Amino acid sequence: MLAEFSVTPIGGGPHLSKEIAKAVKIVKESGLEYQVTAMGTLVEGNAEEVLKVIGKAHQALLRDNERVYTRVVLDEFQRETPGRLRSKVAKVEQELGFALKK
Repeated sequence: MLAEFSVTPIGGGPHLSKEIAKAVKIVKESGLEYQVTAMGTLVEGNAEEVLKVIGKAHQALLRDNERVYTRVVLDEFQRETPGRLRSKVAKVEQELGFALKK
């Protein structure tokens, strides 16, 4: 499963990097393949692992904030193969003939 998620504490002001770092640390410690973007975090793993880490990130921010908004997008393929997080981008780069900005 691939998932893209973002957790946003509500009411804490315009600077969220400290809170987002808490969520990213949880993802890193999970051992799952991940990629942080400006708008969210991509995670790859089996459905149970992915949903568990997203839930942990949400709960971690909720402990320190009155309200947390979490957005999740899931892509699950029945014949799941590891490495889709990177291979999907590589296929687009192959079609383009150049590497995308990282």
